[in-house]
Amino acid sequence: MAMPVPRQRISMVTSPLRAAYRIRHKYLVMKRKRVSSEQRGPEDRERLEVTGEGRVSTKGQDPLGRGTRSRAKASEYFTFERIPVKAPRRRHTHKKRRVLYPNGSKKYLPEEKTSKAKHCLFLLSIIVFFQIYNAIENLDDNVLKYDLAGLEKTLKREVFGQSVAIDSLMNLLKDYLATHIHNKPLVLSLNGPIGVGKSLVGRLLAKHFRLVLSDDLVYQYFALHHCPAEDNVTSCRQELALGISEMVSRAEEEEKIPLLIFDEVEFMHPALLDFLQNYFQPNQTNEFLNVVYVLISNHGQGEIAKFVLHNASSGVMRQPAKSEELLFIVRSSLLHIHPLWKHADIILFTLLERSHVLECFLEKMMTEGFYPDTGHVDKLSSELNYYSVGVHQYSVHGCKHVDSKINLLH
Repeated sequence: MAMPVPRQRISMVTSPLRAAYRIRHKYLVMKRKRVSSEQRGPEDRERLEVTGEGRVSTKGQDPLGRGTRSRAKASEYFTFERIPVKAPRRRHTHKKRRVLYPNGSKKYLPEEKTSKAKHCLFLLSIIVFFQIYNAIENLDDNVLKYDLAGLEKTLKREVFGQSVAIDSLMNLLKDYLATHIHNKPLVLSLNGPIGVGKSLVGRLLAKHFRLVLSDDLVYQYFALHHCPAEDNVTSCRQELALGISEMVSRAEEEEKIPLLIFDEVEFMHPALLDFLQNYFQPNQTNEFLNVVYVLISNHGQGEIAKFVLHNASSGVMRQPAKSEELLFIVRSSLLHIHPLWKHADIILFTLLERSHVLECFLEKMMTEGFYPDTGHVDKLSSELNYYSVGVHQYSVHGCKHVDSKINLLH
């Protein structure tokens, strides 16, 4: 017969089991509540926060949940866990494999090697520099060959009152004679009233270029002498064509630029002007492009005299704007006479003042061997005709009658 187990021993075995069961039961209840709270949306959780539903009661808490203080106290022990948000799936991209180096090798930065092209570029720069320098030296050699500096000194010493015209003339000659290759001939037109120094400049140009070049490369043509009105224009044209062709051919052989001076152009026949215009065109053979033509005439003297007298107080030729205005007026007048002047660079000679006429008298008297008495010079100059504009006096005929006045002293 089995012995009965004492009650005290049974309670010692079951009490721990019951305690473990209760703990496990509470754990499962808390777990279910946590899962249910995670399954609810944000609106349900918001409602729970406001109404206090789903609170876990603690010791000393009002079971009815009365009073805001008890709710606030209960909310201190009630927490919500954040719902995990599923991150968007990323597309799998094929990553480039890393470059693996052998274990025994060392990594070095790329070396900066000097390129041989730099030496070639440096050498090319030196060659271009010497070519440009040589070209400039050649230009200087061409200008020195014609001795334009000496020509400028002579013109400024011999010609009075035309400093602006001489500067313009020398600038055009320097630019053209600096090289032997041109696309058109240089045509210079000296225009102005009588006795202001145009023909004198033509004679000085011819004299200078005969010295630096030769007599064969300078051609002076006087319309009244070479082709008078009674002569046949056809024979004049043939003679002129022969003279120009021979001179141009000779100059091309010697690699020089000839000078052709045409004086008294206002008396030249229109047929000769038409013939001469053909030599001024740019579409010619090379030898006819390297020529300097000088046209001397009194065309435009009326426009020049009127403009100078009207602007006497402002110093017309010393103002670039006034000079351009006068040049435009004279060019328009010349084009009405003949289209020949559209190919020419016009150089204007203005009226001479009385002070310039006095210089003409002094120079002529010293040349003739007379003592330059100032009182005598004033008396001779007062015998000439002048335009009077305020304090300015301009000679009507320039220095044209100075020689005749000096000859009376012999």
